[in-house]
Amino acid sequence: MKNNQNNFKLSNFLKKFILTSTLGVGLIALGIFLGILQTRNQLINGFESLLEKPELVVNDRDLVLRQIQGLSELTTAAFVMETVVPTSSDRKFGDFVVAQTKLLYLAQGKVRAGINLSKITPDKIKIQNNSIQVELPPPEILDQKIDVNRSQVYHYDRGWLNLGPDVAPELQTLAQRRTLEKIVSKACRLGILDEANDKAEVAIGKLLMTAGYEKIEIKTSKPNLKTCPYLK
Repeated sequence: MKNNQNNFKLSNFLKKFILTSTLGVGLIALGIFLGILQTRNQLINGFESLLEKPELVVNDRDLVLRQIQGLSELTTAAFVMETVVPTSSDRKFGDFVVAQTKLLYLAQGKVRAGINLSKITPDKIKIQNNSIQVELPPPEILDQKIDVNRSQVYHYDRGWLNLGPDVAPELQTLAQRRTLEKIVSKACRLGILDEANDKAEVAIGKLLMTAGYEKIEIKTSKPNLKTCPYLK
């Protein structure tokens, strides 16, 4: 009986000893691992301190380009004109005119000219210290349209006994097309492209001035009259 008690005590002692030893070994291993990790981090930090810090570069030219392209709607010149356009259509018998239909169209149209700033490329922007030079593309006609709310058929006459052809829609379409031709031609002759150049120069100059540039040069391009359709 006494031997059994001694064996039981010995068994409990061995279990406690093994458990204690295992925990001790684990703590020692964990300490070694943490030491290695700390040493590794110190080596990495020391190596990084020997390297030059990365330089953060801002491309001023691309930044200026994006700012300029955002000004598209501010660099346009507009021309509005009212005109009366006569149109007609003949009913013929051979070479003889039997009757004639006449239509007068009272129209208001609008033309916008400007510079397509999306066409500016980085090589057209030169920056040196506080000086900047920007070369603009030539101005062009951006759009042309009839104000249908302020335009109308003023007079429509099919002649004697209404023998003239009933072609009101066709004559109105023709009148609108001729209206645009007249308005665009007139706007070009009055210098709408030069006005677009002037507005672009002022707007971009103000933008660059607020950006802190002291010396600013805006180079405009001579208008290409071929971009003015119907110019006569």
